[in-house]
Amino acid sequence: MTEHHSIAIIGAGLGGLALARVLRLGGIDAAVFDLDAGPDARDQGGMLDIHEETGQVALRAAGLYDEFAAAVHVGGQATRVVRPDGTVALADDSDDGGRPEVNRQDLRRILLDSVAGIRWDAKVTGARPLGDGRHEVTLADGRVFTTDLLIGADGAWSKVRPLVSDATPVHCGVSFVETDVPSGRYPETARLAGGGVMFALGGGRGLLTHREPEGTLHAYVALRSLPEVDYADSAAVKAALLAEFAGWDPRLRTLISGAEGAMVPRPIHALPVGHRWPRTPGVTLLGDAAHLMSPFAGEGANLALIDGADLAQALLAHPGDTEAALAAYEQRMFPRAEQEARGSAENLTLLFGPDPVPGLLEMLTPA
Repeated sequence: MTEHHSIAIIGAGLGGLALARVLRLGGIDAAVFDLDAGPDARDQGGMLDIHEETGQVALRAAGLYDEFAAAVHVGGQATRVVRPDGTVALADDSDDGGRPEVNRQDLRRILLDSVAGIRWDAKVTGARPLGDGRHEVTLADGRVFTTDLLIGADGAWSKVRPLVSDATPVHCGVSFVETDVPSGRYPETARLAGGGVMFALGGGRGLLTHREPEGTLHAYVALRSLPEVDYADSAAVKAALLAEFAGWDPRLRTLISGAEGAMVPRPIHALPVGHRWPRTPGVTLLGDAAHLMSPFAGEGANLALIDGADLAQALLAHPGDTEAALAAYEQRMFPRAEQEARGSAENLTLLFGPDPVPGLLEMLTPA
């Protein structure tokens, strides 16, 4: 007999977990499917700033705000803006900006511990409508299940999205190489980067860092196009990147030469600004599956969290009327996502222009 679920959430990222948690508080246990082999199967990335008006609202709705607050990186809201020659254009060490930093892994663990019954090693390969809002979902191992409500929380390359939209992500014109630098080994670089986030930008490229709670500098080397090298060969990667940053201050170049561990290429993709779809019975999307954008507004994780909480609250507010709930959720989500995606795209243009520092200072220090 084919397995059946009233609600199936595809993806155990922040948005899918927030949805599952708020539903659970309302007395509904949804089935959550994730392609990873387990909760610790891969690195979840670096630091996140969680915003008062979105991510924090979602965590309060999930009853997890206190756990989040206990995991916050004290001092993580400090901001540095640095020019390629190493001069500091902005050094704001305040920690009261309403966007506290937390390690993504820690936040995901808080959410994971609050839900039950996640199906790991369950990679979705496709889904098809069965009529009356029901869907059949196929997994990579050949298993099949059906659901009355299918929710795609499965990220940039969502397997659920084709049910509602033909849109696919496109490259934004900027890519990262992500790595880590032990700050204790390079104290001058650590002092320059400060205790929170640093933006070192100029000439269409950048070096971006987050200070993690234990002191590591989580670094992103940003370029319009990545060097064509074997990214398993860290020496070759470093040599190619250092050539791209020739003439930059040695303390900044240390973020490349002093990197330890993997150097991971990350092309940045986005869905069209204003991406939306017609109301489609029995299915919807949240987070990156719905509105993938570049990270240059810091909104991706926050929107995923608030999407999950909003969708759960809409379903709880419309018992027995899934379509009314989905319509209410989408009417709220679409304009919010469009606004933030537009801002993210504008910020990308600003940050990777020929002289981004004046505009960035204006953005960070409004009158």
